Amino acid sequence: MAKKVKIDFTELTDDDIREKLAEESLHLKKMKFNHAVSSIENPLKIRESRRNVARYRTEQRKRELAKTSK
Repeated sequence: MAKKVKIDFTELTDDDIREKLAEESLHLKKMKFNHAVSSIENPLKIRESRRNVARYRTEQRKRELAKTSK
């Protein structure tokens, strides 16, 4: 079983998170399209990518709420 890579958000700036979120979202859209046209080699990559997008959005929202609460 592959070892999961944990994303360390403490090292990322807000701009980095926005950039990585855009990259991962684009990657997810491309994978979904490729899977619809012809089956991709490992469909579980779609799940992994979708969860990474959620992690980036969660961190982005968490930081946004932290700024407004100050």
